[in-house]
Amino acid sequence: MKTKIEKIDRMQIDEAIMEEAGQIIKQGGLVAFPTETVYGLGANALNEEAAKKIYAAKGRPSDNPLIAHISCMEELPAIVKEKSALEEIVEELPEETKALTDRFWPGPLTLILKKNARVPYGTTGGLDTVAVRMPDDPIALELILRGGGYVSAPSANTSGRPSPTTAQHVAEDLDGKIDMILDGGNVNIGVESTIVDMTSTPPMILRPGAVTKEMLEEVIGEVETDRTLLSENSPQAPKAPGMKYRHYAPKAQMILIEGSPSDTVLAIKQLAYDKAVFGRKENGEPYRIGIIATAETMSQYTYGTVKSIGSRENRRTITKNLYGILREFDEEGVDIIYSEGFFGEAIDAAIMNRLLKAAGHKRIPASEILKLQTYRRIIFVSKDDNCRGPMAERLFQRQTLLQEYDIESRGMIVLFPEPMNPKAEEIMRRNEVDISEHEALAFEEKDITPDTLILTMEKAQKRKIITEYGFHPNIFTLNEYIDEEKEVESMYGKSLEEYEAGYLELEIYMRKLARKLNTEAKEKWEEYI
Repeated sequence: MKTKIEKIDRMQIDEAIMEEAGQIIKQGGLVAFPTETVYGLGANALNEEAAKKIYAAKGRPSDNPLIAHISCMEELPAIVKEKSALEEIVEELPEETKALTDRFWPGPLTLILKKNARVPYGTTGGLDTVAVRMPDDPIALELILRGGGYVSAPSANTSGRPSPTTAQHVAEDLDGKIDMILDGGNVNIGVESTIVDMTSTPPMILRPGAVTKEMLEEVIGEVETDRTLLSENSPQAPKAPGMKYRHYAPKAQMILIEGSPSDTVLAIKQLAYDKAVFGRKENGEPYRIGIIATAETMSQYTYGTVKSIGSRENRRTITKNLYGILREFDEEGVDIIYSEGFFGEAIDAAIMNRLLKAAGHKRIPASEILKLQTYRRIIFVSKDDNCRGPMAERLFQRQTLLQEYDIESRGMIVLFPEPMNPKAEEIMRRNEVDISEHEALAFEEKDITPDTLILTMEKAQKRKIITEYGFHPNIFTLNEYIDEEKEVESMYGKSLEEYEAGYLELEIYMRKLARKLNTEAKEKWEEYI
């Protein structure tokens, strides 16, 4: 089958193209089309054979119900368990149903109602209920109208894969399997509609979306949320699309990290560092790591391919980009994806629902990872930060470390950003370490934090810090911390050979420091695992 792709302008819809698409639907064919949520794969909702074609094209389990889309309220009576007239439906349906359709249709809300005999079980996944929605997109509404009024349309993707938010996404999965793709550009919302079961009391959300629980309750009062999760092999039929345990999934393993934004960043940094530096696949190749960050956090990561899903200040950017990000990682062939979690706003229920399904509910509290690392920052402190401190900083950065640290140096007496001591710079150059751009920085009270290890070259700097800022348990002399008797003495005024000896001493001390921190890290990780 050759799939025809037609571009459609929402502001000036081509009637000839839409008529052709409508005829395909009427004749039992398949047309992918944009809605405000995601792209749908449309077929005649009242045609059992057309429903079978949807399941075949998507590779979708036949017990996973489809959503019937309508373009006006007058079509609703024909597919729910009522006789004919809208007035009769209003009388018989719960009052909440009319209130919801008045408020949210057209829009991203799907209602589950009792079906009548006109709706085949092939459309409903064998259920006596039918899911109905009126989309808020001019292309979708025109196609439904020209296609006979009732178009079943799951997301236009291979079953289980991230839903399509562009026509290109549809083509990647379904080109050659369906008759036509209507390319209306990017969708507006980016996640599927909210599904509410109106046959239960109180009404129950089966899938969260852009119409939030809070918005529903403003209209009809109490609404519950179904927490049912079905494995791929579950004998229980899902009552609504997207209820499977793993859904919307990328090809890579995905893990969701939950916690405050700052804790989440630290946890993901630690996991990504460990996997990137020490992890190996069965073939010996390193893992390719993807990180789902936000506009506010993406610059904080140091390992992996980092992509911004949107801004925490505007959650709608996150829903719009979510599936596209997952598909981008597929294209780039990453092996594992770490994602930030989202909590605090009503729309976060929809975001987390999709992320958790994509991850197969693999989730780790950030706090569990954070407790495995005592220090995240190490500061070497000398008198003036132009010799011993920066030498230690660069030497320690060259060590093999089991955990990632921000490694810096400071001086207790720094009047201006002084460059590196020339002799120290020469010794570092001989050992193939470029330190020419170093500028001295003064130690400040803000450098003292619970996760910062402060290592002074001599007792004099340690005493000065405690005298000026008070005692803190993370302040040690370097030799004290690694159980060495000898302090790292000042090299000022000494010969180049003595600078070399000082360099070699620091090199030994840095190896011991790395060994101590690595041993502690290994013990914590082994205990956690």
